[in-house]
Amino acid sequence: MTERIVVGAALLDGGRLLAARRSAPEELAGRWELPGGKVEPGEAPEAALVRELREELGVDAEVIERVPGQWPLKSPYLLQVWTVRLLPGTPDPKPLQDHDALRWLEYGEVWDVDWLEQDVPAVREVAERLGAG
Repeated sequence: MTERIVVGAALLDGGRLLAARRSAPEELAGRWELPGGKVEPGEAPEAALVRELREELGVDAEVIERVPGQWPLKSPYLLQVWTVRLLPGTPDPKPLQDHDALRWLEYGEVWDVDWLEQDVPAVREVAERLGAG
């Protein structure tokens, strides 16, 4: 079975991180994650991230850099996370697909939401950067 990449966006704005609350599937509903999705065959991960953010949040974003590491999801998927920022003039993110709420988290609030287990290591990495930033 070939590994498939799922991309997650550590969307940063003014020292805050965007968290998205899942509305589906049922077993994930109500938990928080970094927005993103599956990379399509032949698609670059960075391009998939820009596409997914447009589809899920209605925003135009720029991929900055990959967060070190990758984390196993349900086989055959692996999560890779990139830091991302909104392009100037893009509207505020809205939960268009798969989510029913969004929340901007300051550094001290990052652990106030119930993150999905697979997102925790990436969120920890990003939180360290926020704290240093």
